[in-house]
Amino acid sequence: MTDAAAAPTLLTAWKAAQARLKAGRIDSPSIDARLLLEVAAGCTRTDILTDPYRTLTAEQQTTLDGYVDRRLRREPVSRILGRKGFWKIMLNVTPDVLSPRPDTEAILDVVMLAYAPHEAFTMIDLGTGSGAILLATLAERAGARGVGTDVSTEALAVARENAANLGLDNRCDFLRTEWATGVADHSFDLVVSNPPYIPTADIAGLDPEVRDHDPHLALDGGPDGLQAYRELAPEIRRVLRPGGVFAVEIGWDQGPQVKAMFEAAGFEDVIVVKDLSDRDRVVTNGPDPRTNPVPKM
Repeated sequence: MTDAAAAPTLLTAWKAAQARLKAGRIDSPSIDARLLLEVAAGCTRTDILTDPYRTLTAEQQTTLDGYVDRRLRREPVSRILGRKGFWKIMLNVTPDVLSPRPDTEAILDVVMLAYAPHEAFTMIDLGTGSGAILLATLAERAGARGVGTDVSTEALAVARENAANLGLDNRCDFLRTEWATGVADHSFDLVVSNPPYIPTADIAGLDPEVRDHDPHLALDGGPDGLQAYRELAPEIRRVLRPGGVFAVEIGWDQGPQVKAMFEAAGFEDVIVVKDLSDRDRVVTNGPDPRTNPVPKM
């Protein structure tokens, strides 16, 4: 820019990025543009609102333009920035882990009801990926300790880094294994999991943000999408202590089948919990947030 008066500001840069994303038919163009701008310009959401006429340097504008170019190619914001918010924590994400989804927070709704803020309990997160469910729980429940398992060495490295960044690495361990293989019987009060549940044939039809950027290991649930639950139900029954709670994420149309699998494994009082979009999202033997709502304090 040769004319200083024409230099982009936080407001004009945000609006321009938003317009490009909207023209490219990107969902949530305003939010995506703001998130990309915050990192490119080293600003916060509050800065954009309270100091909208702050100018961007040429380097910051170039960075933002590059981010927008990548988003237009359907790369998720979390992949572009290398991080994603989940519940009330911020996680590093890489191509080796599933990018955490708001839908998965339905598991946290159950857990927050099941355990009081200072209650001591142990938990295991099977297929932990970035560590999202485990670390969000530990951040909320100071008396909790936990273990995250995964078959991916690369995913476990991401989870360990996230635990350290959040100051939670002294309360959790990570184990490379398939589900709960090698874990002692009746050793945890809480078992959680967000397993792969997309039918193999459906993966090709997913949005590019998911199909092209999430690891297929974390998506592919076998021919009918239910293979992981066949393995998980008896394993969770084995490692869960008597009176313990389990909660697993499911696809929106898998509630009855997965509920039946856990009942067949010997669980009682199994329920299907809906997410904020009123779709089946979690199978659990814990409390139902719809009848026992818990605020995010």
